[in-house]
Amino acid sequence: MTLVQPGDHVAIVGGGFSGTLLAINLVRHDGPRATLIERRPAQVARGVAYSAAHDEHLLNVRAGNMSALPDDPDHFVRWLERERLGDRATFVPRKTYGRYLRAMLEEAAAAHPERLTLVTGEVCALDCDSRGFALTLAEGGRVEADVAVLALGNLPPHSPPGLDPATLPEDCYRADPWSGDIAEGLSDDDEVVLVGTGLTAIDAALLLESAGFRGRILALSRRGLVPRRHADGAPRPGLSERPAATLSALVRAVRDRTEAIGWRAAVDELRPVTQMMWGSADATTRARFLRHLRPYWDVHRHRLAPAVAGRIHALVEAGRLRFAAGKLVAAEADGTHALLHWRARGGEAVTTTRAARIVNCTGPQGDLLRSREPLIRQLLAAGMIRPDALRIGLDVDRQSRVVAADGGISDRLYCIGPMTRGELWEVVAVPDIRQQNWTLARRLANAQWVGGEGL
Repeated sequence: MTLVQPGDHVAIVGGGFSGTLLAINLVRHDGPRATLIERRPAQVARGVAYSAAHDEHLLNVRAGNMSALPDDPDHFVRWLERERLGDRATFVPRKTYGRYLRAMLEEAAAAHPERLTLVTGEVCALDCDSRGFALTLAEGGRVEADVAVLALGNLPPHSPPGLDPATLPEDCYRADPWSGDIAEGLSDDDEVVLVGTGLTAIDAALLLESAGFRGRILALSRRGLVPRRHADGAPRPGLSERPAATLSALVRAVRDRTEAIGWRAAVDELRPVTQMMWGSADATTRARFLRHLRPYWDVHRHRLAPAVAGRIHALVEAGRLRFAAGKLVAAEADGTHALLHWRARGGEAVTTTRAARIVNCTGPQGDLLRSREPLIRQLLAAGMIRPDALRIGLDVDRQSRVVAADGGISDRLYCIGPMTRGELWEVVAVPDIRQQNWTLARRLANAQWVGGEGL
């Protein structure tokens, strides 16, 4: 293992949640000098989740479990109470959490300007030699570093099967559900189709409502599963031991615990051991989980704040929002609208819906081979990265080190955040990402030897 030296320089590609936390923790642990590079100034520290969010978009976790620092669990609560914006039981707006992250980054940069630099630009190429890395910016600049960390966040969704955006009217299809214009130009006589029924579709439905749209909304996915509601009480502690490794045994265990303590607590109990279970599962078991259980896991694991669930329920009760299970068959233009042909799950008949707008709410994807991002394409072509075995992210080892196309692993190139889900699975929520960042920062600062983690 190559140790990072005190005079080394770490370049972090991506200034969203993951990259920001790594930069902050490098400062906190007296690590090497860091440069945080983000191409979208408005998303520095906030990322997509906490910059594009509107006031009605709430965190899916209570404030008491949203500290950005695993070694200071009440950090966010103290900030929230100091700003008089809530307490530990509050489901705060995601915009508020973005303010918290931005304040942390600005404080770290102001206190240690010699150790933390913020750069606005898009990294379009990353080259390496025996001396280190050279990062080329699309704007013409260049950053040299001894260590590079990819904090790329989520890849944008692919076009849904059965739908070719090029064949639809120009103003009909929205590939980006986070854009603030998904309600622009709509009338109350129109119908909007959300392709997807998960958390992204929930956000889009709330955005349409807050923008004044009073027409009908159809949310469509293969299974039609909708995220469940958080309970009003505090979450229960986790399991003291890991359940059996096989999927069938896991399902039985969750069902048994559901009968005893309720499904929410039964799912929450798995949080502390989920990454260990995923790590010990073989490739076949992981693939079976993704194919058969992932949709059910997602809607039970990633739940809605009670206030959000209440608003969605009201829209459904008013007949303005409906969720359907079905498969897109085809889509075609019909003047300024689109005709969506879809088949209900388990049926043969094809239903046609005339949509004034179609919003892609299928959620983030992780297949590197389908990405159009210049940096990802360059790294793939150079053999510096490869997809994980399930093609849901970028291949890394348990220490977040990137695995090259030839299977080689470097102590100088890392990846953090959701793109490492193939190795860790549970690395999309704040509690998991903050731990990953904290651990890597201590590794790069050689602080794990002080604390004994590296022994």
